[in-house]
Amino acid sequence: MAIFESIKTALADMPRPLKRVVLICFDVAVLVLAVWCSYALRYGGFFTPRPQQWLVIAAAPMVAIPIFIRMGLYRAVIRYLPERAIWTMLQAMTFAAFVWVFFVFLAEMAGNGIVPRSVPFFYWLIGGLLIVGSRFAAKHFIWAPPEEQLRRGQIVIYGAGEAGSQLALALRSQGRRLIVGFLDDDRSLHGRDIAGQRVYPPSELPNLITNYGVEEVILSMPSVSLEKRQQIVTSLTQHPIKIRTLPHIADLLTGKYLVNQIQEIDIDELLGRSSVPAESELLGEMIRDRAILVTGAGGSIGSELCRLITLWSPKVLVLLEQNEFALYNIHRALMAKAGFPVVPVLGSIADGPLLARVLEQNGIEVLFHAAAHKHVPMVEANALEGIRNNVFGSLAVTRAAFEAGVRDFVLISSDKAVRPTNVMGATKRWAELIMRHFAGKAQEAGTGQRFSAVRFGNVLGSNGSVVPLFEEQIAKGGPVTLTHPEMTRYFMSIHEAAELIVQAGALAEGGDTFLLEMGQPVKIADLARNMIQLAGETVRDAANPGGSIEIVTVGSRPGEKMFEELFYDAANAQQTRHPKILRAIGRRDIQDFPAELSKLEQALLDRDEQAARKILFDFVAESAPLADQAEVSVAPPALAQAAHPTSGA
Repeated sequence: MAIFESIKTALADMPRPLKRVVLICFDVAVLVLAVWCSYALRYGGFFTPRPQQWLVIAAAPMVAIPIFIRMGLYRAVIRYLPERAIWTMLQAMTFAAFVWVFFVFLAEMAGNGIVPRSVPFFYWLIGGLLIVGSRFAAKHFIWAPPEEQLRRGQIVIYGAGEAGSQLALALRSQGRRLIVGFLDDDRSLHGRDIAGQRVYPPSELPNLITNYGVEEVILSMPSVSLEKRQQIVTSLTQHPIKIRTLPHIADLLTGKYLVNQIQEIDIDELLGRSSVPAESELLGEMIRDRAILVTGAGGSIGSELCRLITLWSPKVLVLLEQNEFALYNIHRALMAKAGFPVVPVLGSIADGPLLARVLEQNGIEVLFHAAAHKHVPMVEANALEGIRNNVFGSLAVTRAAFEAGVRDFVLISSDKAVRPTNVMGATKRWAELIMRHFAGKAQEAGTGQRFSAVRFGNVLGSNGSVVPLFEEQIAKGGPVTLTHPEMTRYFMSIHEAAELIVQAGALAEGGDTFLLEMGQPVKIADLARNMIQLAGETVRDAANPGGSIEIVTVGSRPGEKMFEELFYDAANAQQTRHPKILRAIGRRDIQDFPAELSKLEQALLDRDEQAARKILFDFVAESAPLADQAEVSVAPPALAQAAHPTSGA
């Protein structure tokens, strides 16, 4: 047993060229043995060749080895040999036998009757059995992987560059996973061996999955462009495999990660477009050495915004949050990195005196208003609370900023504010109108204050986003729930959203609403399918009844739209300094806005939800851009039922 293990170790540690030489020598011996056995079978006993017969026997490997080389028998890695390789080996043996028979025929024509007619048949049969059998016996007895490795499935590394070869060596040294080979788009590498592994074109992935049981692809392209990376991820999600990735090259160079530290693929990479690059000049202009306040600082968008601000060294950062635990978490996270004062303030945006005191005490120059109730079905089911927080909370924050002389005010809005069909969208539209109202007052008073709003689509991974819900449903084994199979949404990453908010503030002139050019909207059903496949699961449907997770359509929720829009009128959008940030043109003459606010406030005090809804939606229609008013429905949605625990956007 010890001798067997030492032989196994010696063979495994051999360089690949030496392994090929050993295999060729073995095949020469096997083919000579096959011819000798053929003669012995023909004559029914021990056979001693004559000199002419030795020449015929020696011709067998001389003819066969070049054929075997040409047909790739020495390119295959025995430990990963697929069952279908039997057919290739039999083809090679058959061709070699025919060529050998032709040589024998020439010898017969020379007058040497040295080969009985049954010998070629026996040679083909015995040679085929020995060539095929020896390889699969070696695979089973010498290179049989541990049961744990087989259970975990085999992997392919996408990218045969330096990082990929180092990863292969690292994974092999750990001995926990079986590596089938590399995938690479470089045609010059196809068919070559790198770090002891074969390089395949990406089109071979389905065959590798079928023949080798590949269950995972690791992206080893730390320096490739994001756009190219997204194309590769999108193509890989068409297969029933799990996808993971190496960290970015900058993280490898700084030592943040090692080359064998593999990450889960980021859902941001399914956006279908490259992220919008930030302009450092705009970020620095808005943040550096300024006193900044963020409302809703403990939320998903607010906290990401705070992390971004921390990188640009403000004078002071004030965190306003009504959730005590969320405030504690973000304050603790920022204090570990900040070299400036970070002030936590526990309170509501509707508390006017608190806002005034905080703004004055900290000399706030920039205010990012991210606090809001954003979950569509929750706000729909609690319309009065949504109006109180999103409309009158925004009114309190904007008024306090105006009265305190805050230089830059940025409202975080939503694409649901365009032609809103739900309470959340309508309240965000009112918040935009409040911002424009105070922008007009600042312009009239000549204060130089800049009020603006930034409007974008769904943020991947934010609180209330569909992504965490899908992840939770997938982790439980499904089903994944959709409200409608044709529903679409715009998506952006949470980091991209934070950068957009800051840059929009720097671009503001007063009363602006900024939008990101977000490419094509994403179908929610496609997002669900891709997330299932990224998790290494398969979709169970009519085409694949054996899949692991089902996608179920449960029906639209109250006030939910089939698609969202970023503009009232896209034709009137203006370019800005930033190539991907647009400025929306809206009406400047909003009549009777204070009176409408008073009416809405009275309905709120009376707890009259029906009246509040009517005022909310009627004024949104009346304040729409003039060319768009005929298209805007003024009828508010029906009173919401209890929110459905389903997904959407």
